[in-house]
Amino acid sequence: MSVIKLLGSEAAIATASNVGLAKLVRVLNNSAGVQLITQKNAGGTTIGTVSIYAYDCIEISKASTDTLTGAATSLAVAIAFAN
Repeated sequence: MSVIKLLGSEAAIATASNVGLAKLVRVLNNSAGVQLITQKNAGGTTIGTVSIYAYDCIEISKASTDTLTGAATSLAVAIAFAN
């Protein structure tokens, strides 16, 4: 079990979002299919991609100005580690 501290409200990332300038983001695939998440830098250059299995979630570390994009059912929220 991981402990996280929420720093905002979860929202879809169907369009590029810096998720409130977050440096650590929890991303949920809220669908029955695999979804691709794309991370880009502030200039729009793709840094990388990752697939998220159905109904799974991952944490992504990024620069505050990097953006994340997924499907309409990809949900993201800024987080921090909690003590």
